[in-house]
Amino acid sequence: MIAVDTNILIYAHREDAEWHEAASSRVAGLAEGRSAWAIPWPCVHEFIAVVTHPRIFAPPTPLGAALDQVDAWLESPTLVLLCESDGHWPALRDLLRSGRIVGPKVHDARIAALCMQHGVSELWSVDRDFGRFPHLSVVNPLVA
Repeated sequence: MIAVDTNILIYAHREDAEWHEAASSRVAGLAEGRSAWAIPWPCVHEFIAVVTHPRIFAPPTPLGAALDQVDAWLESPTLVLLCESDGHWPALRDLLRSGRIVGPKVHDARIAALCMQHGVSELWSVDRDFGRFPHLSVVNPLVA
């Protein structure tokens, strides 16, 4: 199963993003495909926070449009939303400790732990910080 990180979701949504066409096409392929794909819940939250932030985008995405975008992804019958379960804390704790992860990178460790816990085979992201988690295959689907 492929999981999609926040940055890919932002590029797929924001028409003014440099990588919009590629990201939109890739996410649409997942959403319209037959195979299960995933979005970690923290990425949904972060997506809404980033695209509606007026200091990040001028103009920002109106809240209603951001919520509509999430609703559209949720309509995909093959989408799996990744959330914490009973084994999440031990998995996250191990990632934090083994990678010596602190500060803002804790968010990335949370996403990595969710992906690993749910059997994600590949995380699509442009964030190189995920390289700190050697047991998670990270692919940038926007470059050839």
